[in-house]
Amino acid sequence: MDSKKYSLITSLLFAVIATLHLLRLLLSWEAVIGGWRVPEWFSVAAFAVAGFLSYNGFRLGIRK
Repeated sequence: MDSKKYSLITSLLFAVIATLHLLRLLLSWEAVIGGWRVPEWFSVAAFAVAGFLSYNGFRLGIRK
């Protein structure tokens, strides 16, 4: 697999993750891991990081 395909595939994966975190925020989904309720600010941070990685990956994949 060349680097262009790799960048585009991982960017798509990060876009899906960012979308799910955004949906969790908008639809007020509750996330519980091992009895611990994950706070909503975690999804805000995860959305920002995943969105940033997705955006940069798409830019890198298209540029090559």
